[in-house]
Amino acid sequence: MQLRKIVSIIVVAFTMMITAFAAQAEKIKVAGIYTVPVQQKWAGTLHRALVEAEKAGQIDYVFSEKTANTDYVRVMREYAEGGAQLIVGEAFGISREARKVADDYPQIAFLMGDPGEEHGDNFSVFDNYIHEPCYLMGVLAGSMTKTNKIGMIGGYPIGEVNRLFNAFMAGARSVNPDVEFKVSFIGSWYDPPKAKEFAFAQMESGVDVLYAERAGVVDAAREKGIIAFGNVNDMNKEENGTDVVVASALWHMEAAINNAIADVKAGKFEAENYKEWTMMQKGGASLSPFYEFDAKVPAAAKAKVEELTAQIMDGSFEVEIIDEQPKSTF
Repeated sequence: MQLRKIVSIIVVAFTMMITAFAAQAEKIKVAGIYTVPVQQKWAGTLHRALVEAEKAGQIDYVFSEKTANTDYVRVMREYAEGGAQLIVGEAFGISREARKVADDYPQIAFLMGDPGEEHGDNFSVFDNYIHEPCYLMGVLAGSMTKTNKIGMIGGYPIGEVNRLFNAFMAGARSVNPDVEFKVSFIGSWYDPPKAKEFAFAQMESGVDVLYAERAGVVDAAREKGIIAFGNVNDMNKEENGTDVVVASALWHMEAAINNAIADVKAGKFEAENYKEWTMMQKGGASLSPFYEFDAKVPAAAKAKVEELTAQIMDGSFEVEIIDEQPKSTF
């Protein structure tokens, strides 16, 4: 009798283990919806993470790009009706409408770029929180400027961009209280010629270091022979930044995406803010290598960055999040 009981327990345990493995091995259907081409670096960050999950055998992935806000809700509903179990995208211009779609499909998980709060039981949000490596870049920029004038060129003065600029400025001031800033927004997410024009104007005012939040700035820095710092993707390698871009603040979505996939598979996905998944401690952000600038970065600045990185990772140093629009100081 005792042996039969033991065998029964073993069988139950084995069955549970096999079931758990099967759940993990089972692919889920995931849809990505982007308002811009996947070559654009914000959408590209999401797209690459989902492609990697597909390569790992975790998901079946389909996507739509260049989807206008006026057409976005229709595409969301089509994927929902088509069997998608997780929909990933951006709801910045359609927050209210996207939440209504989530309400209509409570069995589907939504992970959407959105500056607002999570909604209901199935609408999770994320934003771009790479302010920590931006602070580290500021430490480098403040240490490397010779004119004490740093230029910053972004797309729009929204929270997602403002917090990066403010962190960069705080990092620079922490090592160089005399540094001044020229802040410009080009009114576009992708207009390299315009960004380049703004960069030239800033350099005429004495700027000798640039923060390239938008594409086009690095080209201007190259033409004038000054250094720059990159944003979201590795601009040294991906935007012709060799000998120009000292470092880039990188955004990674693999950890966040993998967490969402695992929760959907386990049947425990719930509405939450994925903010922490886009920060350094959970692998959502990092500072790129210095590449050919490794020997050119001042030793004290490099040591400071290493010290601060360790403190950010163990939680003993926190970079303040400031979403208010930064202003030029000269």
